[in-house]
Amino acid sequence: MLQKIYPRSKDKETVYLKSVITNPNIIVGDYTMYNDFVKEPKDFEKNNVLYQYPINQDKLIIGKFCSIACGAKFIFNSANHTLSSLSTYPFPIFFEEWGLDVKDIIKAWDNKGDIVVGNDVWIGYEAVILAGVTIGDGAIIGARAVVTKDVPPYTIVGGVPAKQIRKRFNEETIDTLLKLKWWDWSKERISKNIAAIQSGNLGYLL
Repeated sequence: MLQKIYPRSKDKETVYLKSVITNPNIIVGDYTMYNDFVKEPKDFEKNNVLYQYPINQDKLIIGKFCSIACGAKFIFNSANHTLSSLSTYPFPIFFEEWGLDVKDIIKAWDNKGDIVVGNDVWIGYEAVILAGVTIGDGAIIGARAVVTKDVPPYTIVGGVPAKQIRKRFNEETIDTLLKLKWWDWSKERISKNIAAIQSGNLGYLL
C-alpha cells in the first residue's frame, strides 16, 4: 500500500519507513515508524543500516507496526572480520595491494545472514542489531542493547550483550496473539479494535 511519509502533520522527526526506503534489500512493512531527533529520519538507510554492501545481498526485513527509536543501528556482515583465518586483517578487501581476485572479497568477513525483525517490535534508543539475528513478533529491545542472538516473540531484552529480562505475557496469551496476527487485519478492523488492543485484555479482542 502507498503511505504518506509523515504520520503526523506537524512532526518531521517521525517517518513511515516504508515510504522513505529505496534499497531493494531493505523490506519494511506497513505503518512501521522511525523517529530521529538528531539526524534526518528520511536518511534511515544511510545512517542506520550499516555495512550492507550489495556484494553480499544480505537483507534487512522489518515487519508491520514496528516502532524504531532514534539512533537504532542494524550492522551487517561486511562489518565482520573472519575468525577462521589466522589473521583478522581483511586482505581480500585490498585485493589490488596483494594481487588477489576481486571475486574473493567476501572471504574477508564471516557471513551470518539477514536481519529479520517481526511485527509489532519496539526497538529502543540506540539499540544495535547484528547480522544474522531474528527478532520475534511483539518483542522489545531495550535502549542501547546490543542484540547478538535471536529474540523470541513477546520477549523483553536489554544489556550488552542483550539478555532476556522477561516475557511480556504468559505463554497462552503469546500463542493466541501469534495466531491472531492482528497486524495483518484490515485497517478498518484494526481501527475498530484499537481500544481493545490498548486495554491489554486479550478477551476484548476475541
